[in-house]
Parts: sequence; C-alpha cells; structure tokens
Amino acid sequence: MNGQVRWGVLGVARIAVEKVLPAMKGAAHCALVAIASRDREKARRAAETLGIERAYGSYAELLDDPEIDAVYNPLPNHLHVPWSIRALERGKHVLCEKPIALSAAEAETLLQARERSGLLVEEAFMVRTHPQWLRARELLRAGRIGALRALAACFSYFNDDPANVRNVASFGGGGLMDIGCYPITIARFLFEAEPSRVAAFLERDPRFGTDRLASVILEFPAGQALFSCSTQLVPYQRVQLLGTQGRLELEIPWNAPRDRPTRLLLDDGRDVFGGGSAVIEVPACDQYRIQGELFARAVLDKSPVATPLEDSILNMKAIEAACCSAASGRAEAP
Repeated sequence: MNGQVRWGVLGVARIAVEKVLPAMKGAAHCALVAIASRDREKARRAAETLGIERAYGSYAELLDDPEIDAVYNPLPNHLHVPWSIRALERGKHVLCEKPIALSAAEAETLLQARERSGLLVEEAFMVRTHPQWLRARELLRAGRIGALRALAACFSYFNDDPANVRNVASFGGGGLMDIGCYPITIARFLFEAEPSRVAAFLERDPRFGTDRLASVILEFPAGQALFSCSTQLVPYQRVQLLGTQGRLELEIPWNAPRDRPTRLLLDDGRDVFGGGSAVIEVPACDQYRIQGELFARAVLDKSPVATPLEDSILNMKAIEAACCSAASGRAEAP
C-alpha cells in the first residue's frame, strides 16, 4: 500500500484541534491539507498551529477543493449528517464524529448517500480500534473470565456552560448522546450481539433541557450491560466486565492516554482483596492516530472501514430505545 489520503477538516472543534488532528499528522498515510471554519481567522490560526497548508472561511469552500480525498467532520451533532452528505456529494470520503446522527432514521439517510456515492463513511469511535479493547475482546473470547454475563460502566465529566454545544438541546446535546454512546457501542462490541430490550432513567437539567444524568440497562442474549453517564458529575470513567469465572477491569476505558500504557486488571475472584488478580499492560499508543491510519488504509486499499455505518445505525437504535424507555417508564426494544 502506497500513498497518502489528503484530508480536509470541517470546523475547529476542540477535539479536532487538540487531539485528533495532531495525532493524524503522525499517521503515515494521512496528509492534512485544509481546514475550514465559518470564521476564516479561526481557520487561519488553527492551520498555522497545526501546520496545515490551506484555511477556508466556509465549509463549502473546503468541499469544493478537488485535492481533498477525505473529510473529518467534528461539527456539532446536528450538523453531522447534513455536512457528511454534502461531503459525499462532492466526492469525499467521510470520518464523522460520534454520535453519527440525531436519530437512526437520520443515519439511514447518510447510509443512502454513501450507497449513491460509493465512498466510505465511518463514525469516529476510536475506542473500537484501541489495542486495550481488542485485547479485552481476545481475553473474553479465550474464556479467561468464563462467560461474560455483566458489563458495568461509568463515564462522567462536569460541564454546565450554557454556551457549550453539549448543553444545547437543539444541537443534540446531553450526556447520553455525547458519552453514553461509548458504553453502548462497547457493550455491543463485547457481547457481540444486539440488545433485545433497553431500560433507562434520565435526569434533565431544567435550564438546558438536556440529560445531565442517565442510567441505562441493556439486555443481551448472554447477559446485561448497565452504565451511568453524566455531564455534571466529578470526572470519572471505569468499566467492569463480570464473567462466571472472573472479572476484567479497564482503568481508563474511553480517554486512554497516549503517553503511557493502559492497564487491564484480570481477577479470578479467589478473594475480595484481589489475591487472584494480575495487571495486563497495553503499550502506549494514540487511539486517534490509529483511527485515522486505519481509515486512510481503507480508502487506499478500497477495503471496509473498522466500524461500518450499518453498525452505527444499530447503536443509534439502542440510544433511541433508552430515550423512549425514559419517557415511557418501561423497557423498550430498539
């Protein structure tokens, strides 16, 4: 495989400028050539900071650039599908931030656009290709904790800024869409199945109308996954995988550091003091670099992406089922 994929970036979102783009600059098959903002000066500053050649004052200008092969879309949630479709229509492959859409039905329109274009689209679930999660699935498949029966997860941060897009209901804000999507996708990834029922409780911020605390149970054929996520709690994250013969814990499951190893704790449960536990270290890596490199390879090789859009639609259906359950007061089928 030779060559590089030439990338254009829609917007100067913090996750793009601080995490994803610096990582992609180090990927062998990625070349960052352009970035756009509705404010040309913001685009110019970001381009200067990141060493990107071209800065555009509108997203449309960037999509008209014939020298761009693929687009990274980190725009607010409600702009994911519209601008991803426009990128496909202009002949660009698309790596789009999560959540892929505001609903499964909206995601279906993106799938239709992908089919018309013959191009690649992927939701940017970097955790699905991080080596610590691949190792976790290997351990489960090898029966190291017996049969997986329960997944328990927490993910929280504190953000009560009314101007932040995560707190704007009309933009698709709220904890379930922003971070609850992670334990849902990972539960599906590890159980290797789809949930049959979803039950949820949501507490909404009276000022914003967005969910600031969500607790969700997903019922799978082999067991259950339960998690709580919040946009207004102490920053914290952890995942426990409980099997019939052991337990596997992921210490930093979502925001894995790039400068030090991640750790998995494998415990056979022989005592409550951890006498049967062992630490498995996964070498340090940048999950955003891996994500960008794998997408670029898929473009160059004309091969499938790591997380196809069909999978993203199933994830959206589970998120929708959680919202429906919170409203109806009963478990709902996706």
